[in-house]
Amino acid sequence: MDISGNTIFIPGATSGIGLALALALTERGNKVIIGGRRTAILEQLAAEHPEIDTVVIDTADPGSITAAAKEVLAGHPSLNVLIAMAGIMQVEDWHRPEGFLASAERVVTTNVLGPIRLVAAFVEHLQSRPDATIVTVSSGLAFTPLRVTPSYNASKAAIHMLSESLRLQLSDTSVKVLELEPPSVRTPLMPGQEDNEHAMPLDEFIDEVMTLIETQPDAKEIQVERVKFLRYGEARGDYDHVVSVLNGTDPHGR
Repeated sequence: MDISGNTIFIPGATSGIGLALALALTERGNKVIIGGRRTAILEQLAAEHPEIDTVVIDTADPGSITAAAKEVLAGHPSLNVLIAMAGIMQVEDWHRPEGFLASAERVVTTNVLGPIRLVAAFVEHLQSRPDATIVTVSSGLAFTPLRVTPSYNASKAAIHMLSESLRLQLSDTSVKVLELEPPSVRTPLMPGQEDNEHAMPLDEFIDEVMTLIETQPDAKEIQVERVKFLRYGEARGDYDHVVSVLNGTDPHGR
């Protein structure tokens, strides 16, 4: 993916990584359209950043995705990058169905069906562009599970394998598939995460991501250094240790 000169749609970009990425990409000479569910927040962001366009979209609603895609493509026929950023993360207790079922269904709808429906809405158009990219967003937790968020972990593992598969299928087109794999970052994704000293500061994460995109335009996965501990535990042969450290069960505290 080139660092500049793109027209980019980022649903789920009204806060956190999505918004920070939208601003960074705008600064580097891209036209960015952000999407979100809450009209008031979109209007506020449009007033603060008039160079960025906005569109209302609920990625858990198939009809909303279809309507937003029509609006985006009508206003920006040069669109060549889709970043499927929207996602939710929830703590679950799988000892009883009331502790997880409703949450699991919401997570799968938003984190798995949402990106699938977004790709369905844009893939034909993207193939008409000479150089296009679909950016998926998985997580370090796609490779090492956090005990309290089973559905989130599973949804991101699904996104990783979906990315791998789409890359193979679309290899005969102009569309690249790039997977962004964040570690824990200081965002409002979970209560208290913005102030979690163990999470990566958002500005540091974005700076490293932008550097990686710029210096590795042909990369298949964007991995900041801090996610590699989770990403490659199995390959290194220390997966059990990584799981124990992540979940606070390592007796040596490493």
